[in-house]
Amino acid sequence: MDSQRLIIGVDVGGTNTDAALLDPTTPGRDAVIASYKATTGTDVTIGIEQAIRTLLQDSNISPANIASLMIGTTHLINAVVERDVARLDPVAVIRLAAANYLKYTPPFIDFPPDLKKIIDGHGAIVSGGVQIDGTEIGPVKDDEVLEQAKIIKEKGLCSVAVVGIYSPMDEKYRQEDHVRDLLSTYLGNDVSIVCSREIAGVGFLARENATILNASILRFARRTINGFKRAMKSLGLTCPLYLTSSSGQLLSAKEAMAYPIQIFSSGPTNSIRGASFLSTKHHFPESRYVVDIGGTTTDIGCLLPSGFPRLAGSSTEIGGVKVNFAMPQVASIGLGGGSLVRGLPDGRVSIGPESVGQALREKAKCFGGDTLTTTDIMVAAEKVDIGNLIPKVHPATVSVAEDKIKRMLENHIDRMKTSPEPCHLLLVGGGAFLCPPALEGVASIEVPPHASVANAVGAAVAEIGEGDEVVVDASEKDRALAEVKAKVIAQAVSRGARAGHVRVIEEDVTGLAYVEGKFKIKVKVAGPVDYERFLDEAEITLDEQSSPGESYHEKKQSGLTSEDESTSGTEVDHTTYKPHIDDDRTWHLSETDVYYISIGCYILGCAGGGTPYGLYLQTRQLLRDGGKIRVIDVDDLPDDALCCPVAAAGSPVLAIERLGGNMVLQAMQGLEKYLNIKFTATLTAEIGGSNGLAPLLLASSRYYDIYCVDADLMGRAFPAFQMSSLYIGAKDINDLLPVCISSGEGTNVVLTSAKDHISVDRVLRAATMTMGLGSGIAARPAGKSELQHCSVPRSMSLSWRLGRAVHLARSAGNIGTVHKDLIREFGGPQSARKVFEGKIIGIVQSLQGSRSHGTLVIEKLKDYERESDYKDDTDVPESVRIPFLNENLVLEATYSSGEKKILATVPDLIMVLDTLTGEAVGVPEYHYGLKVFVMVAAAHPLWTSTERALEIAGPRAFGYELDFQPCGTYAGVRSVIDEFGPSPQGV
Repeated sequence: MDSQRLIIGVDVGGTNTDAALLDPTTPGRDAVIASYKATTGTDVTIGIEQAIRTLLQDSNISPANIASLMIGTTHLINAVVERDVARLDPVAVIRLAAANYLKYTPPFIDFPPDLKKIIDGHGAIVSGGVQIDGTEIGPVKDDEVLEQAKIIKEKGLCSVAVVGIYSPMDEKYRQEDHVRDLLSTYLGNDVSIVCSREIAGVGFLARENATILNASILRFARRTINGFKRAMKSLGLTCPLYLTSSSGQLLSAKEAMAYPIQIFSSGPTNSIRGASFLSTKHHFPESRYVVDIGGTTTDIGCLLPSGFPRLAGSSTEIGGVKVNFAMPQVASIGLGGGSLVRGLPDGRVSIGPESVGQALREKAKCFGGDTLTTTDIMVAAEKVDIGNLIPKVHPATVSVAEDKIKRMLENHIDRMKTSPEPCHLLLVGGGAFLCPPALEGVASIEVPPHASVANAVGAAVAEIGEGDEVVVDASEKDRALAEVKAKVIAQAVSRGARAGHVRVIEEDVTGLAYVEGKFKIKVKVAGPVDYERFLDEAEITLDEQSSPGESYHEKKQSGLTSEDESTSGTEVDHTTYKPHIDDDRTWHLSETDVYYISIGCYILGCAGGGTPYGLYLQTRQLLRDGGKIRVIDVDDLPDDALCCPVAAAGSPVLAIERLGGNMVLQAMQGLEKYLNIKFTATLTAEIGGSNGLAPLLLASSRYYDIYCVDADLMGRAFPAFQMSSLYIGAKDINDLLPVCISSGEGTNVVLTSAKDHISVDRVLRAATMTMGLGSGIAARPAGKSELQHCSVPRSMSLSWRLGRAVHLARSAGNIGTVHKDLIREFGGPQSARKVFEGKIIGIVQSLQGSRSHGTLVIEKLKDYERESDYKDDTDVPESVRIPFLNENLVLEATYSSGEKKILATVPDLIMVLDTLTGEAVGVPEYHYGLKVFVMVAAAHPLWTSTERALEIAGPRAFGYELDFQPCGTYAGVRSVIDEFGPSPQGV
């Protein structure tokens, strides 16, 4: 045993600290030599030291034989969740953003107020930023950076986050690195400076938030990891120390001290990786699902064929903060061995989420207690031998409870699946006995040996990983893919992976939606640790500016005062809320109004238009800064009004990075200058999606200080310029011109005439490509009379009403009937209806030109998948298909008889909404397993009453040889101004 090189994996949980000793030269379950569970205390190093010491002593292994120690912990995340001021430092945020981007979405804009109070140290914008293609928005100006450095020094701040627009794409200028060097030179080494490109990928606010949290937790992370090192020294361990990351890969102790946010949520990942390693089928050709049943909860994650977990979507939350770094996608439910079982009057039972937890041996009936738990149910059913007696439970209760447990597991496994095919399970955790031997939709269930310490095994077998993503021209994508692969493999080897054993675990080459000729390349690699190469370099050094004997443990200190907790802000009673309409029938928007409108706009987007979230935050901030926004009815406009339709064009991915800016503003200014006029009001070209909020900002007192008209030119979202209600009665496309588009950085293009609408679309898209793939649009202004006859009226009011209906239903716990409220706001059952409820089972998606094209398939829910006992009508389809081109186009139903029927087509509205929230589900959010309901609503008669309108935006305009059949009759929308303000003059 003296020459053996062994590894130790440790997983620090909230209740137990699990440790496992492995021989890395032995594959699979036979590698596990010993394991041990210790209790996790307030000082986590005590449990770690106890577990490792016991492992070594029981196995008679010398510390000199240990080649590496891998630790996974969720300890750091608790500081954020608990708002602990002793562990969180205030942070200065320096943004790199020229051209007025981000000016009105300040740092911490979507932080919970209590956390913002603790961490918000300073925020500033300096020149900089790059476009999605890596070209420079503006150069870094050293004098601006040094001016901020002086302020940071004066405030005594020791943590700085540097965040540049599209910094993950900045390979040429390395602006964040340059700013870090400037700050470091001025502030000295005592100040920690974190660059966002090293923390997370594209998505400015989420990346900035992750960078801020990382900077705030640095000091505590160093003390924590130094505590681990001190434990190693006391044990005589001289091997390298690694920390497991949330994505399932390893960070050296030095890397973990620099990027502690990456180790925030490694527990579920370790369980998934450990289950994979212990499985009899180590190399499985398809995804499997790991079910980890503990004492209180069950966590379900997906194990990919690569051996790593499936990661969550574009963003997730930590302590109420949206972030976008890699975290495993996990579904958690309140089902564990200690879950309480309660009988209901109708003979059913409820299970969890309450649990006796660690008190199972004192409270469970099988141990002589008086509390009925799931463990008691399984003992009474003779499925497991636990405790010192068999509890007396009525057989009917046992049967009903077993069935309930089975359905809970089936439902949540199904939510994680990506196809309807039966899946394979790996079952781990101390409560694994709750799972029956067979489940609906599951092909096989395997319980591997050492399942109770799968998390510690997963920590031990974690690997070194690297990744990168770039945007390139179509002609360069093959060469760039090879270069990115070579680059990340070399980086992984340099960080400790074994040369020749690094493999690609993710490779993705996709076109950018709405942007022709551009591709995003994303590559991730991983490889096992090269223990031999790094063992001789191991040296345990404390990396903390404090005395070696100082304990890292600190008493928790909440950052909230009683005043903070009781007066976190003025609460709005949404059940009685009334918008402010003054005597001249002007609607003065509040934060509540903007919130409702943002929800409604995404619903009217019919899955397109992009999320309004970024513009909602900007508009809310404008109001908080004292700005004013006025909305007016079309009929109340002056007779000589000139109303400018506005929108943003380009890829929706820009909206998550290039927030704010002057694109639409400069487009309006450019058109005013060209026409030598002054605008009276703005209106949105399309109410659906993020563009629904665009005119509100431009009309505000911060910019034009004019009215925004309660109307739009689509009544929804459409993917092309000519799909405007003004085009229906026009002689040709030139009646919609001139149109001005702007980069927001000084480049304007005015299109005065065109051969046809196809030419207009091509020219606008080509110009937009040269503007960082996104531009602002200001179209030919419309007068009062034209809008009265040719616009979709009261679309802002409809958005407000839809958003309010969703919020009220959610607040009252009536989300299951929210469709009834939405139908009412659309004008009643003759105008709108819910046509289907089910689960997404298929998404086929591709790019046609620059547009997102595909088909969504939704299947009717099975009885056991329902959230209630609601029964469908007899004529409900078995499934529906929804082809989309940015927006939903056609709704085709398939019935049990095999009959297929078209239920709706454009221009009518086809909306997919989340069953659990009532909010819109856009094309980017389409994914398997999501429970949704489908609604249709009649379009405004402008779009349905003439052949000309249907030629522009009917099914044939999108390539479908279908005759338009209206889904209902448009009943109109009641104006918010009419309902809550004085009557129009003359009425």
